[in-house]
Amino acid sequence: MTTIRQRKGGKVPEADEDQLSDEKNVKSEGKNLYDHTGGKLWNILSLTVGGIVAISLGLLTSVYVATLHENDLWFSNIKEVEREISFRTECGLYYSYYKQMIQAASIQQGLHGLVYDNKTESVRTINILERMNVYQEVFLSILYRILPIQQYLEPVYFYIYTLFGLQAIYVIALYITSWLLSGTWLSGLLAACWYITNRIDTTRVEFTIPLRENWALPFFAVQIAAITYLFRSHLQPAQERLTLLAVFVATFLFSLTWQFNQFMMLIQALALFILDCFDMLPTAKVTWLYIIQISGLLLVCALQFFNSMILGSLLISFNTSILIARTIQKNLKKGSLLNRLGKLILHALLVSSLTLLVNKFIKKILNLESDEHIFKFLKAKFGFGATRDFDANLYLCEEAFGLLPLNTFSRLSDTLLFYVYILILIPMTITAVIVALRNLSCSNQDQEKVEERTISLKPDAAYNLIHTVLFGCLALSTMRMKYLWTSHMCVFASFGLCSTEIWQLILKCVRLYTSKRTQVIKYLIPIIALLYILYKFWPGIMDELLELREFYDPDTVELMNWIKSNTPNTAVFAGSMQLLAGVKLCTGRTLTNHPHYEDKHLRERTKQIYQIYAKRSPEDVYRILRSFSTDYVILEDSICYERRHSRGCRLRDLLDVANGHIMDGLGENEPDLKPSLYPRFCEEIKKNLPSYTIHFTRVFQNKTFHVYKLAKHK
Repeated sequence: MTTIRQRKGGKVPEADEDQLSDEKNVKSEGKNLYDHTGGKLWNILSLTVGGIVAISLGLLTSVYVATLHENDLWFSNIKEVEREISFRTECGLYYSYYKQMIQAASIQQGLHGLVYDNKTESVRTINILERMNVYQEVFLSILYRILPIQQYLEPVYFYIYTLFGLQAIYVIALYITSWLLSGTWLSGLLAACWYITNRIDTTRVEFTIPLRENWALPFFAVQIAAITYLFRSHLQPAQERLTLLAVFVATFLFSLTWQFNQFMMLIQALALFILDCFDMLPTAKVTWLYIIQISGLLLVCALQFFNSMILGSLLISFNTSILIARTIQKNLKKGSLLNRLGKLILHALLVSSLTLLVNKFIKKILNLESDEHIFKFLKAKFGFGATRDFDANLYLCEEAFGLLPLNTFSRLSDTLLFYVYILILIPMTITAVIVALRNLSCSNQDQEKVEERTISLKPDAAYNLIHTVLFGCLALSTMRMKYLWTSHMCVFASFGLCSTEIWQLILKCVRLYTSKRTQVIKYLIPIIALLYILYKFWPGIMDELLELREFYDPDTVELMNWIKSNTPNTAVFAGSMQLLAGVKLCTGRTLTNHPHYEDKHLRERTKQIYQIYAKRSPEDVYRILRSFSTDYVILEDSICYERRHSRGCRLRDLLDVANGHIMDGLGENEPDLKPSLYPRFCEEIKKNLPSYTIHFTRVFQNKTFHVYKLAKHK
C-alpha cells in the first residue's frame, strides 16, 4: 500500500537548487584540477630526481671500476707491453684485433686483414669477423681513427674507458628495471647500491676488460628493462612500437657482442614459453619477442658471414617450433583444467620434438659440429655418463664451469641481498603457482576475468620472476654464468622490498595489513637497508680506493721482449692457448692455436699442440708441430709441473687419459689405461738428450718459460 508522508525539510526553490549544484560542480572541478596539476607536477619532479640519481649512480660506478683498475695495475705508469700482458687469455686475443685495426694503413686494409687472416691460425686463412664476435673492436677502432682525439687519448684508454662507460649503462638499466617494477626510484637506488657493494659477484670488468660478457651484459640489461616496460598494461600503440624497437636493438647488440648469446636467449625464450602457456603474459607480445629474437640472431648471422653455428642454434629451432606448433594446435587456452593440462603437455611435447627435429635437420644440412663440445660438456656435467673427451674434460676441470661455491651466498648475505631475495622469491613463487592454476581453471571465454587474474601477478613481475629463477638455476650449475643472475638478483630483491603488492601479501598473511602501514613499510624498510649498506660498506669502499698496487710479471715481459727482438715477424709460435693470445697481441707473431674455442678444427689442433705436455716421443711431437709450420714452441713450467688442479684435472692428466696412458702420481687409474712407452716430453726435453736436440734447440729460458726452436729438416 502506497502512503504519502510529510517531508522533513522545506522545499528548496528550483533556481536555488541549480545554483547550489553549479557551485558544487565548480568546487569539485577545481579540486580535481588542483589534484591533477599537483599529481602531474609531483610525477615530473619524481621522474627528474629519479633520472638524475640513475645517471649519477651509473657514472659513479664507471669511475669506481676505472679507479680500481688503475689502482690495481698502476696502468697509467706501466709500459705498453705490460698493459697488453694485463689483458690475459682470450681478452688479449680480442684486443689484438682492435690494435690491428688501429695500426692498419687504412680502414679498408684493416678490414681486409680481418676477413683474410692468416696469422691467428698458421697454415689457415680464416675470417675473423665470421668466427669471432669482434665487431665492437672494429667499430671502436674506426671511431678512434675518425675522431680528433689521437693527440689527447691513447688507443688503449679509448678502449677501456668505453667498456667502463658501458658499466654506467648497465647500472642505469638495472635501476630502471627495478623502478618500473616497483613504481618508485628508491627501488632503483637500492638495486644500484647492491650491485656496487656486491661487485665481486656482480661483475669482473675491472680485471677482464675485453671479455665478451662485459660488452654484452649491459645490452642484455637494457633488453630486460625494455621487456619489463613492454609487459605493462594499457600501453599506447606508439609506445608499444617504440618499446619493441628498443627490445630489438638491445637484442641485436647483445647477440652481436657475445658468442654465448644464443644460449642466454634460449633460457629467456623458455621463460616466455612457460608464462605464455599459463596465460600469465599477453600472447601477442610474446609472439613479437620470439620474432625479435629470431630476426636479431639472423641479422647477426648475416653480419658474421652466415656463421653456421648461429643458424644451427637451439634458439632458432625452439622459437620456430613454437610458432609452428601454434598453427597446428589451436584453442590451447579453452576448456576445463584437466583438458587444458592435457593440451599443454601435448603442446610441450610437440614443441620439444619439433625443436630437436628442426635442429638436427639444420645441422645435417650445414654439417655443423662447432658446438658439439658444449653438449659433450653438458652431458658429462649432469651425469649422463663419464667421458674421456679432452675438450669436455677441459671445461669440467675449470672452476669457472663448476658449481657455484657456497661462499658466494655468504658474501651476498653480508649485504642483506640474499636474505631479501629469498624473502621476496618465496611469496612471489607461491603467488605465481596460484595464479597459473587459476588461469588454467578459467575458460578463455570470459576475457575480463582472465585479465583480472593475470593482473593479480602483473605480467612484468611474472616475467622477472621466471627470469630470475631460470638464470638462478644456470648460475648454481655453472659459476661463470653467475653474473647473469646476481645482477638481476639486485633488481628483483629491491623491487620486492619496495613493492606495495608484496608487502600487502606478507602483512595479510600475518594479519597486520592496513593500507597506511603498507605504505610506511614500503619506504621505511628500503631506507633502513640503504642506511645499513652505507654504514657497513662505505668505509671499506673508501679503503679499497686508497689501496695501491702495481702490475708485476717480469718473466712474461722478458719473454715478449725477447720474441720481438730475436724472432722474425713471420715466425710461427706454438704453446698454451692462453699464452699465445698474449704473444699475438704483444708481438704480432703467427699462432698455431688460441683461446677462442668455438671451432672443431681449432679444438683438434689444440689437442695436438698440447702433446708437448703429454708422454710422447720427440719425433711425434716434432712431426705434429711441423705439420702446423711451427718455428718456435714455448713450454711453461706452470703447466708441466701443475699443482693448481688435483690429480685427474691437471692438463697433463687429461692428455694422458685421452691418449690411453696411466696418469702420474698416486691414485687410481681406469683399468684399460696403460703405461706410456715414452717419458713426458716437457720434462725430458730439458735434459738435452741427442734424440731431442736433433729436433729442438733451446733459445730462451727464464724461471717460467722455455722456448725451443724447431729444426727444419729436409
